[in-house]
Amino acid sequence: MALAPTTNQAEQHKQAAIEWLQTLVAFPTVSRESNMALITHVRDFLASIGATVTVVPSPDHAGKANLLATFPAGDGTTDGGILFSGHSDVVPVDGQPWDTDPFVTTEKAGKIYGRGTCDMKGFSACFLAMAATLRDLPRTKPFHFMLSYDEEVGCIGAPFVIEALGKTLPRPDLVVVGEPTLMRPVSGHKAIASFETTVTGYEIHSSRLPQGVSAVEYGARVADYLFQQNQRMAIDDRFDPPHTTIHVGVMKGGTARNIVALHCGLEWEIRGTPDFDMSLFMQDFEQFTAQLERTMQAVHPATSIRTVPQHSVVGFAPRLDSEAEQLARSITGENAMVVESYCSESGQFQAAGFPTILLGPGDIAQAHQPNEWIEITQMVTCLDFLLAAVSRHCGKQSAT
Repeated sequence: MALAPTTNQAEQHKQAAIEWLQTLVAFPTVSRESNMALITHVRDFLASIGATVTVVPSPDHAGKANLLATFPAGDGTTDGGILFSGHSDVVPVDGQPWDTDPFVTTEKAGKIYGRGTCDMKGFSACFLAMAATLRDLPRTKPFHFMLSYDEEVGCIGAPFVIEALGKTLPRPDLVVVGEPTLMRPVSGHKAIASFETTVTGYEIHSSRLPQGVSAVEYGARVADYLFQQNQRMAIDDRFDPPHTTIHVGVMKGGTARNIVALHCGLEWEIRGTPDFDMSLFMQDFEQFTAQLERTMQAVHPATSIRTVPQHSVVGFAPRLDSEAEQLARSITGENAMVVESYCSESGQFQAAGFPTILLGPGDIAQAHQPNEWIEITQMVTCLDFLLAAVSRHCGKQSAT
């Protein structure tokens, strides 16, 4: 195993991480914008210190791309080792009451403020600050670094890299996804699926109400059904809240109080625990809306209820005996199983067969907030973790 860094080396790593965070935050990679300037900057740096870097453009969005960098083992091997994974995009700052420029880092009282400092450019900054040191470790296995696009709007970009791992791109042994977890291993999270339901009624003057079909009325029945189902979910005490949640976030409809509503739209989501059967729930939901539709069409045949899936993210199931879990726990000393209700790309890696752990610097409570921040001490802990992870899993002593 590599020797612990000297005090001077540790300080250099910390300062480099702070500088990298300043650089990354300065790229305003809100999901609706291009991330290519950031990807190009990181690509050029990693290539300059010996990584083999592949940029994987989005097939659907011009100006967006993923990045995968590999530092080969001493014998040139590129398969195996650890993949450290982050995302490049951040959520918008529109309408948030920031005290500072969100795209210029501000350091105060041991914290660094700025959009993405916590979620999750802090992790990427730590990797980039430590990359050359990790490269110089005597290793029998490679290590890798990935940056994805559009994680914040549905984990859209990562699958284009994941599906190529072991085919046209190197295949790692295990994956560390660096979302903010206060540097504690997180073993699982809920799945998420979102939908749009459109109710089409029959518009008529409200004085002739029985001859019309109110889309708002039937939209309310759909919303109430979802609300009632939310109250009946099975308990899973590992999560907070301890069950699958169903939530209608947007409901719009109607033109005026004296017009029977022609349209009503609902935008809703499910955040499911690992045991939740999404397909069975949707089968029951579709049977319910089909019955409503028959009632509507008995008044007028042009009415309808249509539900369209928007996006989904697979859940991340606890696998406490996985290689990624064991490595993370051996380094952090954390033995408690932690699961979360938010989503990440972890489940996508796991579904593709990669042992995965969710672990990174910062507190998820700061994610997406105005005046988002990360503690510098969290970044220091992350730097130490990166060194230990590569030393233990990829170092010469790891070969058996």
